[in-house]
Amino acid sequence: MLLHYDIRVSGRVQGVFFRASARAEANRLGLHGFVRNEEDGSVYAEAEGVRESLDEFLQWCRQGPPHSHVDAVKASTGEVKGFQGFHVR
Repeated sequence: MLLHYDIRVSGRVQGVFFRASARAEANRLGLHGFVRNEEDGSVYAEAEGVRESLDEFLQWCRQGPPHSHVDAVKASTGEVKGFQGFHVR
C-alpha cells in the first residue's frame, strides 16, 4: 500500500548537502516526491512509497548527511499525490 509523508527537518540542515543526500537516499529506497529548503532554515520533503521504506527514510532524516545537525524531525501522513521520481526543488 502506497503512503504519503510530509516531513519537516530542523537544525543545521541547509548548506550541508541535505537535499542532495536526501534525494540519493530516497532513490535508494524507491521513494517518490521532493525535498526543498524553507525560508526558516528547515528542510521540507514530501515522500511516497511503502511504509517500510518511508520509515527508513525518516530514520535517515533524523541523522542527515555528514556536517548536518538535526534538531527535530516532524512527520505526518497525507494524501497520495502520485509523484514521479524524487526531486530537489
